[in-house]
Amino acid sequence: MAAQATGNLKAVALITGDNNVRGCLQFIQDASGTTHVTGTIAGLSPGFHGFHIHSFGDTTNGCNSTGPHFNPRNKVHGAPHEGERHAGDLGNIYAGSDGVAEISIKDKQIPLNGQHSILGRAVVVHADPDDLGKGGHELSKSTGNAGARIGCGIIGLQSSVEAKL
Repeated sequence: MAAQATGNLKAVALITGDNNVRGCLQFIQDASGTTHVTGTIAGLSPGFHGFHIHSFGDTTNGCNSTGPHFNPRNKVHGAPHEGERHAGDLGNIYAGSDGVAEISIKDKQIPLNGQHSILGRAVVVHADPDDLGKGGHELSKSTGNAGARIGCGIIGLQSSVEAKL
């Protein structure tokens, strides 16, 4: 059968990083403006890891060149469910004892179109948990004190045409 176009915007990010960190994430924006991030990241140490959208899709110096958290409204760092947060603050992902994190996050502050689009930016996985701005550390209000950047990928537009059988 012929391929049909879908109404949702789609993007993808291939994650690579330290110690064989690797994965694939898909971003799908629905008609209401909510973006659903799904996928798997492997090669992580078991436990929680900070998970953010960073400002630049630049990996010329590994994940360090992705810049700060995406923050178009100039807010302080916070939890994804709070009003006071960077747009790119997506909280934590959890890796099981096998080092694999299954991701399923829905968020309205990471659109794939418009003035504050995340296309061309980077998604970053951190070594440590994000304290969600509440840890009292000097980095809590800027980065969540989530530690080193151990994996990242550039968010790129994905074809909006899907094969339907």
